[in-house]
Amino acid sequence: MKKTLAYFLYTLLLAAVVCACSDDLDIQQAYRFDLVTMPIQKRIAKGEVAEIRCQLVKEGKFEQAQFFIRYFQPDGVGILRMDNGVTFKPNDLYPLDSTTFRLYYTSQCSDQQVIDVYIEDNFGQVVQKTFSWQSDNGEDKDE
Repeated sequence: MKKTLAYFLYTLLLAAVVCACSDDLDIQQAYRFDLVTMPIQKRIAKGEVAEIRCQLVKEGKFEQAQFFIRYFQPDGVGILRMDNGVTFKPNDLYPLDSTTFRLYYTSQCSDQQVIDVYIEDNFGQVVQKTFSWQSDNGEDKDE
């Protein structure tokens, strides 16, 4: 009788453990995010620096989430650097250590200029923002 009772209790305990360990447990690691910026100037002259104030806005928090930044310049010629002094090379990936940061774009031509900034996380999600400037050659133009 003791063996039967022990077997019954063991089976009941095993069933309780199996029921408690459900495959329905969902641990979310990848949260959507976006890059929010302050408005930027519309015109830029050769040699001038434009500041882009940025904030990474995340829908959730996961301690192991890592973010990276890269850029591409389809139009014009210029230099993009981070507020910590890092000068970016087009298409190279750089770690992003802060959710609030500033980018500084220095114009090196007198043409229209466009840069595409990409923020990526270590889960493969990507957010892309485009910034553009018209040439400012010093002449007054009606806007």
